[in-house]
Amino acid sequence: MCGISGVVTRNKLSNELKAAVSRMSAAQVHRGPDGAGEFFSNHVALASRRLCIIDPNGGWQPLYNEDESLALIVNGEIYNYIELRNRLKASGHGFRTESDGEVILHLYEENPADFVNHLRGMFAFALWDNRRERLILARDRMGEKPLYLFERDGELFFASELKSLLHSGLVPFELDARAVNLYFHYQYVPEPLTAVKGVRKLDAARMLVVDAKEWCIEEKTYWRMEDAPPLEGKPEDLIRRQLEEVSELTIRSDVPIGTALSGGLDSSIVAAFAARRQPDLCAFSVGYTGRPESDERADAEAFARFLSVPFFDVELDTQTIVDFFPELNYWRDDPIADISGFGYYAVMKLARENGVPVLLQGQGGDELFWGYPQTRDAFGETMKKNRLSRRPLSQALFQSLEFNFPKNRSRGAVSAWARDFGGVRTNWRNVRRRFRASDRVVFYESSLDFTQAAAQIPSFYSPKFKEQIDDDDARSFFAFSAGGGGSIETALIAAICASYLRENGIVQGDRLGMASSVEMRLPLIDYKFVETIVGLRKNQSDALLPPKHWLKEAVKDVLPDWVLSRPKRGFAPPTHEWHTALFAAYGESLADGYLVQSDVLTGASGLRLSKGEFPAQVASPLSFKALVLEQWCRQMMSIS
Repeated sequence: MCGISGVVTRNKLSNELKAAVSRMSAAQVHRGPDGAGEFFSNHVALASRRLCIIDPNGGWQPLYNEDESLALIVNGEIYNYIELRNRLKASGHGFRTESDGEVILHLYEENPADFVNHLRGMFAFALWDNRRERLILARDRMGEKPLYLFERDGELFFASELKSLLHSGLVPFELDARAVNLYFHYQYVPEPLTAVKGVRKLDAARMLVVDAKEWCIEEKTYWRMEDAPPLEGKPEDLIRRQLEEVSELTIRSDVPIGTALSGGLDSSIVAAFAARRQPDLCAFSVGYTGRPESDERADAEAFARFLSVPFFDVELDTQTIVDFFPELNYWRDDPIADISGFGYYAVMKLARENGVPVLLQGQGGDELFWGYPQTRDAFGETMKKNRLSRRPLSQALFQSLEFNFPKNRSRGAVSAWARDFGGVRTNWRNVRRRFRASDRVVFYESSLDFTQAAAQIPSFYSPKFKEQIDDDDARSFFAFSAGGGGSIETALIAAICASYLRENGIVQGDRLGMASSVEMRLPLIDYKFVETIVGLRKNQSDALLPPKHWLKEAVKDVLPDWVLSRPKRGFAPPTHEWHTALFAAYGESLADGYLVQSDVLTGASGLRLSKGEFPAQVASPLSFKALVLEQWCRQMMSIS
């Protein structure tokens, strides 16, 4: 695990670019506090900050092949490196270290075209081929490890964090209008966009090749979960087999390893399988002052005792949340309006304070096994849409109309409902959209947070900002299709993994873990585990079964009944209490802050949002999204 950064240039590498890369690397010391390395050539500068996990005494980057014609910096872990190393050694390759990353160099030597397909793990890397004078950038299949890009005049900069690019001194800070609009709809910025104009992310499962001599940049996708081969067999047996395998791979470490334990099903599965193989495993959890209903420490501690695993916990109080809020938005790197981010940070920090730099987490179980009500709702809505699309347009309209008075009885909500003629206008637009794209799945349209944002946020934007955006962009951005032989189930799982899981969950886990120099590992999104689930669904469906039915059947002999039957909660914080306190402390910053001064919001909108309105049944209100973005902008502005 580390932070990587660098630049490739069409012209000869200048001292200015070398200095910029050094600044970028220094800004990522939290990602790699154990050491640093640099490589300079005629066209490229590579820099690495290292957090020692595998081969602590060796494995220093950059890594080189036998004749040093290849140089590599890599962030992440290659879980199957032992198997790959043994095969490559048998083929005659010589290794300089015991590190996992070195296998990448020798795989590239064997087959430069598809070497990345052999890697099983989480990674983002930069490989310089000195003979061909080309740079290869690649990112893992599920997007666990980040890579940001910025291009200007024959130069391509890259880094593990957005902050690192800003620290170069060569990347100006300016908000990207499209990204900001999508953020207000989703509560995060979907890749490949970022909130900074001109900066993008390399998409998950993508490889980018730069020919420095000809200045030709090519990019390709090397994997899609939708392409997983069909599987036959008992789901519980195949899922169990993969759980055993991935648990063995993801505990490979030369330093202490722990697990984040919320007391829920997914984190309990990860902990149980790891505890079988890792005798020194420790469990870490977070709770809240006064132990409200959302505090799961008692459940987590009970399960840790069941596993005979040492248990550590930390308690968050409201004043700590208020004091840390600006810093949280700095460490998070991207603007993310998820108040549970404090819990991510607290658990990671607790692990580091107890000498544990690697932490397993259970993210992915909800996304892959219908754990979220909105995903199940989206499946039902898509089925309904498909039925309606086969009927005459007028009949479909009348059958889809719902004249329900809004549940939120605030003046703004009732006015919006009235302007929409009791839902007629929205339903008409939705029906027309369904007929235009009958094979597209319903996704965010089933989320109350999304629909309320779509209805209200345009009225908050300034006229200048509205000119820069497309009103329909947020609805069309995640256009996942169930056509072409695909299935609704696969399309929905691909959609939620490419959106909420990657940009909300994985991003926070990586950045807030790295803030404390802790590596996060996610066994439940190992790509072969994902392919197993997708492959099974090509022959049978679990969409109408109880949530997580296949997963529970696969582990029912490992977990006690009181864990299997427990309702989902996760690290759920006292949201309203924290929201109120945060707006008491920072709400005024919206009244005439950066978002108003840069013409994103009108002055009246900034004043209204500063009051901290929190409509019923909404998880992340527009007011909180605005507050997070305002504070994030201030943190990023302080860099550039």
